[in-house]
Amino acid sequence: METVVSGIRSTGKLHLGNYYGAVQNFVKMQHEYNCFFFIADYHSLTTHPTPENLHSNVRQVVIEYLAAGIDPEKATIYVQSDVPAVTELYLYLNMNAYMGELERSTSFKDKVRAQPDNVNAGLLTYPVLMAADILLHRATKVPVGKDQEQHLEMARTFGNRFNRMYKNEYFPEPYAFNFSDKLVKIPGLDGRGKMGKSEGEANAVYLSDPAEVTRKKVMRAVTDSGPTEPNSEKPDAIQNLFDLMNVVSSPDTYTHFENLYNSCQIRYGDLKKQLAEDIVLATAPVRERIEEIAANTRYLREVIDYGAEKANKSAQQTVKEVRDIIGIKSF
Repeated sequence: METVVSGIRSTGKLHLGNYYGAVQNFVKMQHEYNCFFFIADYHSLTTHPTPENLHSNVRQVVIEYLAAGIDPEKATIYVQSDVPAVTELYLYLNMNAYMGELERSTSFKDKVRAQPDNVNAGLLTYPVLMAADILLHRATKVPVGKDQEQHLEMARTFGNRFNRMYKNEYFPEPYAFNFSDKLVKIPGLDGRGKMGKSEGEANAVYLSDPAEVTRKKVMRAVTDSGPTEPNSEKPDAIQNLFDLMNVVSSPDTYTHFENLYNSCQIRYGDLKKQLAEDIVLATAPVRERIEEIAANTRYLREVIDYGAEKANKSAQQTVKEVRDIIGIKSF
């Protein structure tokens, strides 16, 4: 059984984009692959969260993974910092990662522009820690989006460089993996790009949002004055609403509003009301599970401890073998 590894930074609640774009596929993968799904709290330290926010964000992601249907008996759910071996492998890989290639990383250059007052070493070596996360379990499949493909390429580079340096084909090559033939991209409510945490609360609908909050967010979504000619092309903001409806609403509902738009009879208020109700309905089972699991602190502790045990077993075996290959052995 091939190994799949995927992590999500503990920077806040999961939104519709996370759910439809990734987590739903994780739920399917767990039945066919050896899956490790982790919460990347070390990665989130590059933005210096407060201890309170860091802890609550980690807890929230675990709750929402479980609520969405990831089964801790089938997949390994763990917190990155509960597995010390990842930092040891990170150290070894850093010894073979070169400044030039790290500085050329697209994500590093983007972060330097976005946060010029916080260009820390963690940002520079971010791809090395990501490689350690993947290689730690000797994964061959990594579900990633386009924006992470360069990091995955670097993980292959670091693994292959280790293999060449020590003349040992130890690390397999990890490749991008999409479980579904049809990739789902969830647009944000601000009319511009994809739904994301970094774009602000109003841009995203979170799985834990109460129904009334969801309704208010959708009703505030960006629209225009409406089409002036039949069958005209939709502006991005309007296309985003239809793309969301295509995911959460019935085909009949989508067709109904598509016909209204094409005949210049669309009323955006009606469309947004329908879309809001369909989102509320689609997310209700997950939202109810979030509330139920959040109240069960004992169960959460058991899940985290069990995941840490399974992840550490895999990680410690890898690091032991890496130490032996390098020549770091006890006398």
